[in-house]
Amino acid sequence: MHRFQHVAASAEDVVAQNLMQRRLGQLTGTCFQRCVGMDAINALFSVTHECDQESGTGYHARFLEFVKLVQTENLVVGGAMTDPKGDRGKGPSGQKDPDLFLRVVERRPDGVVVRGAKAHQTGCINSHWLLVMPTMRLKPNEKDWAIVGAVPADAPGLAYVYGRQSCDTRSMEEGQGDVGNVRYGGQEALVIFEDVFIPNERIYLNGETAWAAPLVERFTAYHRRSYVCKSGVGDVLIGAAALLAEYQGTDKASHIRDKLVEMTHLNETVHGLGIAASHQSFERPAGNFEPDGLLANVCKQHVTRLPFEIARLAQDIAGGLLGTLPSAADLAGLVTGPLLDKYLRVKEGVRVKDRARALRLVENLTLGRNAVGYLTESMHGAGSPQAQRIQIERQADLPAKKALAKHLAGIDE
Repeated sequence: MHRFQHVAASAEDVVAQNLMQRRLGQLTGTCFQRCVGMDAINALFSVTHECDQESGTGYHARFLEFVKLVQTENLVVGGAMTDPKGDRGKGPSGQKDPDLFLRVVERRPDGVVVRGAKAHQTGCINSHWLLVMPTMRLKPNEKDWAIVGAVPADAPGLAYVYGRQSCDTRSMEEGQGDVGNVRYGGQEALVIFEDVFIPNERIYLNGETAWAAPLVERFTAYHRRSYVCKSGVGDVLIGAAALLAEYQGTDKASHIRDKLVEMTHLNETVHGLGIAASHQSFERPAGNFEPDGLLANVCKQHVTRLPFEIARLAQDIAGGLLGTLPSAADLAGLVTGPLLDKYLRVKEGVRVKDRARALRLVENLTLGRNAVGYLTESMHGAGSPQAQRIQIERQADLPAKKALAKHLAGIDE
């Protein structure tokens, strides 16, 4: 089976996921849209098992059948967790419109009908299945929102509203000169559920509100260390900046070399934290392995900051032409082409069009279409910055740290 569909059976498996993610970031230069399904599968594997042990439900066996289907047919799964949320000061039951969190609106002998929406769904357009999950801790009276189930991506009642991205229509223009990343781009959508039926065999939580918080915490532990993918994309951006420095004849300047060192240092910090969280994985009663939650959240907290500094340094090295570069049509124009070829020249032997393409790649990653996957997603994907800080505070174990300090300071209890 593909590693994206695999249930991690050891710490080495969790580390291997990260190594795969960095490599795919290097090869695509954008979000490759698969880790969220992998992380959802691993989180639900343990949650369904423990819910069954506690309450005698039959969710785990059902879920295993779904996982076998996904593995056998090599299907892409999108993890649909984020609800629109409405008034952030209120939970699902406090909203004027209860559909602002996906909920069950009808229960039938053979399944349930759900209504609502899931936002920021990266890769949903090219998924075969969506795994819907609660997005936050739920109160005991919020059973209708405690629903987990698998829905075919083309199920009746589903609608996708495609997100608009900066410079996205460039890929529709003739030629590739202004696209930046000529091979890959990302996509997101708002997925609207208008009375979508989920049969019993595809339901993996149904009203068990106490398991919403553990599911979210376990999923985010997997998903926040998954952001080592950004170090792979960072490799591409560092490479583009280094290429431009070489083209422009500034690659030997000490301040340029120092900026490239700083970019590398920041990039490896992200990778190292994700790998550390994975190496520290522990076994759940279900038999699968889960990354260290504290280190995973620290990893993602750095991801909300460091790619922005890497992007700033890349723009610094690229120079002002990053924002004023004429179009590919002008570079090839009968009148403008020769003039631009004369005045945009850099080192001997470097073609103007190659310099332009390297500039467009930096633009693509820091301002354009794939800045969604590298910067905005780094800030808000897998939870915005404060979500990680809340988890870091919960797992900081200050009493144990204070006990260490008392022992060494000679403070008696």
